[in-house]
Amino acid sequence: MELLDKTISSYFDVWLGPRDPRVKGWLLLENYTPTFIFSVLYLLIVWLGPKYMQNKQPFSCRGILVIYNLGLTLLSLYMFYELVTGVLEGGYNFFCQDTHSGGEADMKIIRVLWWYYFSKLIEFMDTFFFILRKNNHQITVLHVYHHATMLNIWWFVMNWVPCGHSYFGATLNSFIHVLMYSYYGLSAVPAMRPYLWWKKYITQGQLIQFVLTIFQTSCGVVWPCAFPQGWLYFQISYMISLIILFTNFYIQTYNKKASSRRKEYQNGSTAIANGYTNSFSSLENNVKQRKQRKD
Repeated sequence: MELLDKTISSYFDVWLGPRDPRVKGWLLLENYTPTFIFSVLYLLIVWLGPKYMQNKQPFSCRGILVIYNLGLTLLSLYMFYELVTGVLEGGYNFFCQDTHSGGEADMKIIRVLWWYYFSKLIEFMDTFFFILRKNNHQITVLHVYHHATMLNIWWFVMNWVPCGHSYFGATLNSFIHVLMYSYYGLSAVPAMRPYLWWKKYITQGQLIQFVLTIFQTSCGVVWPCAFPQGWLYFQISYMISLIILFTNFYIQTYNKKASSRRKEYQNGSTAIANGYTNSFSSLENNVKQRKQRKD
């Protein structure tokens, strides 16, 4: 593992420059091994978990889901607030912000972004709850790809570019997660489900988030500063992959469902019309039979 860590470090030293010394010794950031192990364990559980639960009764998890989602809602709200205030205090430039000119605000951003990185480890529980509740249809390629990659990506972010231009995507994502985890927390309470109408708009918000992040990241390419260009190109590529996957999810989930409902409605209308015709025909036949018997 030490060899792996040194190899990765030397490769990224060439691409992004030396590691940021301000995070040296921070929990889980000293070397890549823990993040790699957590990611492998996550993928193993995704693979083996549904097999283990196959012949078992699903767990309700209702109480713990409310607490879990409430906790992530509050954490996301805290991160969003701290990132916004840190950016304002440091006078961050929207178009391009390096990692060393914000003074004390840079350290504030770094501390919050460490929590953002750590939250990606906590969010593995999203998948584990799906497995325990046997909601395997929700464990999609998009879901696993997004969860498995984010923890790893943010380990590299925290070691090389832990502030500056990195703040924008995390700020938007924290805001979206306030809406998302509050929705999931409320949906765990059956009495609240009829009043939850904004799930569709959360996905729309996520797509808008990716587009805005691409735009803001591209500004750093067009009007460069001391922020490493390699990371900017990588982030644009990653955002494009998420747009493709989330757009496909949106079409499969909402557009096809709407189309299916329209077809069901049309089929139902035809059935009613046919039922009316059949009833009318039956009535007509009964009248003819009575006439025949009378004669």
